[in-house]
Amino acid sequence: MRSSPYWPVVTHPVLRRVLPGIAVSALGDGMSLVAVSWLALQLAPQPARGAWVAAAVAAYSLPSALGGAVLGRYLRHRPGAQLAGRNAILRASALAAIVLVHATGALTPGLYVALLGVSSLLAAWGSAGRYTLIAQSVPQEHHLAANSVMGTLSEAAALAGPPLAGLLIGWTGAAVVLAIDAASFAVLALTYRLAVPKPADAPPAGPARVRLGRDQAGLLLVTFAFFLVFGPFYVALPLHVADDLHASATLLGVFYTVFGVGAVVGGLATPYVRRLPPWPVIVAFGLAVLPLGLGAPPAVSLPAFAVAGLCWAPYMPVMMALFQRTTPPERLPQLLAAFGSITVIAVPLGTAAGGPLVTAVGAERTLLVSALATLALGLVTAAVSGGRLGLRQRRVRPAQSREEFRV
Repeated sequence: MRSSPYWPVVTHPVLRRVLPGIAVSALGDGMSLVAVSWLALQLAPQPARGAWVAAAVAAYSLPSALGGAVLGRYLRHRPGAQLAGRNAILRASALAAIVLVHATGALTPGLYVALLGVSSLLAAWGSAGRYTLIAQSVPQEHHLAANSVMGTLSEAAALAGPPLAGLLIGWTGAAVVLAIDAASFAVLALTYRLAVPKPADAPPAGPARVRLGRDQAGLLLVTFAFFLVFGPFYVALPLHVADDLHASATLLGVFYTVFGVGAVVGGLATPYVRRLPPWPVIVAFGLAVLPLGLGAPPAVSLPAFAVAGLCWAPYMPVMMALFQRTTPPERLPQLLAAFGSITVIAVPLGTAAGGPLVTAVGAERTLLVSALATLALGLVTAAVSGGRLGLRQRRVRPAQSREEFRV
């Protein structure tokens, strides 16, 4: 057990107190994946239910991109735990407001979407805070394992949360599930407040704008493209199951389940491949989803999609480790907030593009286009980077803010 790369993480004096709160909040957020859309269905008038559900789902994530872009002046100098704690407080407060207004019978679809938007405003900074806390608290050689713990908790919650939410909604209602999510964020906020010691000195404030080196900008661009070309899957996969495979929603659920199981396994395995650069992850993911675009039967495409989840999971921990290792501490929160904003925007843009693409070429060919685009992205990234392993670079010192690192 002590030889495991996770041992220094779970026994770390700060993380061992923070991780239970993160796990509770992750489960609450996994449950909200179902509750947010279900409550929108209940509130919306019948002719506009689809539009209001889409607006609610978007409001629970997209405003974080705005917060990441415009709030740097006020938040960039905050320590990681404070950033994550403020996001948790805002989430808890806004979700609790939804529950209270709903209890009075005064919750309208417009007010619901507005409160969801408020709740997500600091989400990019909350994610930046978690990973900044790791960089501030954990020795560099344990960054990847700590990042993997964060990602694995999210993936496990995405597996357990939706079915649990479905049961609770059937027994009680969607508002009750949102109340549980609000309580989980309150627990997380209290955890950050009590479990993380205050720094002796405030960290130096970073610049008002982060000036990216060439390779930092390259990593952000690659991430945006990777998430963008995956976006059409959310449109094409359900139609592929229904129209091409002539199957029910049960099979679609199985696809998402095996992907989630693969992602959990991949997250747990990530620290054992310490020298892994981003491009093999992208190439492997493209190869794994290729059978869906080639019309393979479920006996082949389901195991392949599980492998896709296995390949997907290491990407974010690896990218975060690159930034943690090579970014000066005073710049890290704002850079990670920008990174979070990019990931939030990319998938919805890809999903939006998936609609016209499916209409033009069909669901199966859309999956094929997405898989081939992913493969091309990975190969181009490998060619541009020369196959360099980004995790070999030493950490920059604050004075070396422009030192480059490799993809």
